[in-house]
Amino acid sequence: MKLSSTILTTAMLAGRLEARGVLSRQSLPADKLQKAGEENGVLLKEGSDSPSVQYSKNWAGVVREHPPPSGTYTAVSATFTVPEPTATDDSGDLQAASAWVGIDGDTYTQAILQTGIDCYVQNGTKAYDAWYEWYPETAENFVLELSAGDVIVAKVESSSPDKGVAIIENKSSGKTATKTLSAPSTNATLGGQNVEWIVEDFNAGDSMVPLVNFGKVTFTGAEAKSEDSEFGVNNAQTLDIQQDGEVKADVKIISDSEFSVTYQ
Repeated sequence: MKLSSTILTTAMLAGRLEARGVLSRQSLPADKLQKAGEENGVLLKEGSDSPSVQYSKNWAGVVREHPPPSGTYTAVSATFTVPEPTATDDSGDLQAASAWVGIDGDTYTQAILQTGIDCYVQNGTKAYDAWYEWYPETAENFVLELSAGDVIVAKVESSSPDKGVAIIENKSSGKTATKTLSAPSTNATLGGQNVEWIVEDFNAGDSMVPLVNFGKVTFTGAEAKSEDSEFGVNNAQTLDIQQDGEVKADVKIISDSEFSVTYQ
């Protein structure tokens, strides 16, 4: 969906871009690229420091691709700081990025329960919002003020395949937003097969919004839970964003509970 610059700029100058309502903003499952050397493969970053890294057009971060030894994943959470976006060119066009946590959406693609934040820039004006989503429905905004530098705790929990809750806490302001959710259809129930901590180049309508320079997003306290166990990011799958043969976002694992995603 293409929107006029006038509409978007007016909304931003009014003090807050209602982007999810305006843009029909939506996360999508990871769009992975084949590794070089495979049939129809693409060139990947030279000298990758991790043989386990995969490449995606829209996701950068860490994914636990396989279900826990017993049961399913029921919760995922992390803390990160709202980044300040910087335009990658002088076009004045809208650019954006998301940071979020979620259940499913990688190997299990029929549903994602997720929550996080977006940052935007257009014509030098910047905006931020917090949101929740049960894919394949589009996202909805929380009523929660955000600014660059705010420390955010994001968490989703499922009590059953068709029930869950999304929570965003702004530790800088002391405000918290919570939304209880239900699966949008019987075909969109959770499998609890994946959990993820992601920076995304999200979709508006049928296309991705151009990825903004988000600097670096560091996830700390990254934790996932099943019915009887807890998990971090060690031994999980890392994803870098690659578009048009160039790596746009690179992941570095720091510890079992901490990693960073850096715009390249």
